[in-house]
Amino acid sequence: MNASKKVYFITGAFVNSTSWDLWKAYFESKGYYVVIPIWPTKEGTTKILKDKHPDSILGTLTLHELFTFYSELIKQEKEKPIAIGHSVGGLIVQILLQENLLSLGVAIHSAAPKGVISFQFSFFKSLWKPFGMFKSKNTPHLMSLEEWQYAFTNNMSLYDQKETYEKFLIPESRRIIRGLFTNAAKVKFNKKMQPLLFVAGSHDNLMPANLNFLNYKKYKNSISVTDYKEFEGINHFVLGGKHWEQTANYIINWVKQHEN
Repeated sequence: MNASKKVYFITGAFVNSTSWDLWKAYFESKGYYVVIPIWPTKEGTTKILKDKHPDSILGTLTLHELFTFYSELIKQEKEKPIAIGHSVGGLIVQILLQENLLSLGVAIHSAAPKGVISFQFSFFKSLWKPFGMFKSKNTPHLMSLEEWQYAFTNNMSLYDQKETYEKFLIPESRRIIRGLFTNAAKVKFNKKMQPLLFVAGSHDNLMPANLNFLNYKKYKNSISVTDYKEFEGINHFVLGGKHWEQTANYIINWVKQHEN
C-alpha cells in the first residue's frame, strides 16, 4: 500500500462533514491521507447551519454545481485519488469515475443515478418531504427528528437518534434532491472506468439495499470492475452507527486489493 495515498471522503445530503470523523481517524491509522471537502454554502458548525435555516444561499445549490465543485478539486491532484462517498456522495463518486478522475471509488448506501429507482415504500416516504412537491425549490429542507428517525437512524435507540440529530443533521437544498431525478444525475454505465464498490445496508430506509443493487447491476455489460456488498441490520447512518467499523474495515480491505 502507498502510505501517502490520498482518499477523498464525499459527504452526502442532510449531514455535516463531521459525520466522517470516526472514518477519518480509522483510515489515517491505516496510512491513508484523508481529505473531507465541505460542500459549498455549508461552512460552519451544525448549530450555525441550523440557525441559518432557511438559508436562501443554500437554496440555490444544485446537483450540477456539486459535481463541478468536486471535479475541479480533484483535477488539481497530481495523482488520481481514491474517493469514498456516502448517499449523494456515492453518486458523485460514480460521476467522478466516469470522468476518469479517480483511481478507485466506493459508493456507500448511494443515491442512485437518473433512471434507477426503488419501488420500496420507505424510499418514497423518506424523500417525500425533502423533495417538497408543493414547496418552492428555493427553500431548503430541515428534517424533523421524526424524519431523521425514519430515514437515517431507524433501529437505533431513542437516545442515539436524538444525539445524532443534534450533532450531525443540517438543512439541505431541495435542488439537490430534485436533481437526482434529472439529467444532472445521469451516469454512462457502459463507459470503461476504474474499480467501483457498492456498499448497502439491509435496514436502510432512505437508500434501500435493492436500490443499490439495481445501481450495481446497471454495470453488468461494462468491462470495468464493479463489486457489491450488503451488510445485515445497517441503516442509512452507516458512518456513525454501532457497527461502522465493520463496514469501514471491509472497504479498506477491498481498496487494498484493487490499488494500483
